[in-house]
Amino acid sequence: MQCPVCHNEVAPGNAFCNHCGAPMAAAGAAPVGAVPPAQGYAVQPVAPVAAAGSGLSDTAAAAISYLTIIPAILFLVMEPYNKKPFVRFHSFQSIGLCVMWIAIWIAVTVLQMVLHFIPMMWFLFSIVHLCIALGMFILWLLAILKASKGEWYKIPFIGDFALKQANG
Repeated sequence: MQCPVCHNEVAPGNAFCNHCGAPMAAAGAAPVGAVPPAQGYAVQPVAPVAAAGSGLSDTAAAAISYLTIIPAILFLVMEPYNKKPFVRFHSFQSIGLCVMWIAIWIAVTVLQMVLHFIPMMWFLFSIVHLCIALGMFILWLLAILKASKGEWYKIPFIGDFALKQANG
């Protein structure tokens, strides 16, 4: 059998030419827009693309909302997520945790500036800053893990406010 495009010999039964990739149609010419397969590979039919789903699951969106304050705000604004109470709760709680972290940091820094004249106070406040950062980091990780498991974990002082906002 001979290829209608490059005129090289093709084994009988091949659907495409081994040299140029042209289809071995009875009409003799390759259809316009036909893409030849890579040499040595079988032609696989392309499955239709599934319709786009609703995006992230509730637990994934809730866990992502804790990464920074930006995803939390986005999930409160974006259409499929701002209707889901679980995602709204964790987004509000993430924003509250961020605000609490900043407020504590500012309060401790102001106290450090007021008491800077006392000898070795810098050492004490270094330890205080480290303990606060470690405690907030552990609380942040705990919130991410609980959200990814689908639990309504309420952080003290922040969780009640977030629950009211999520349901309201």
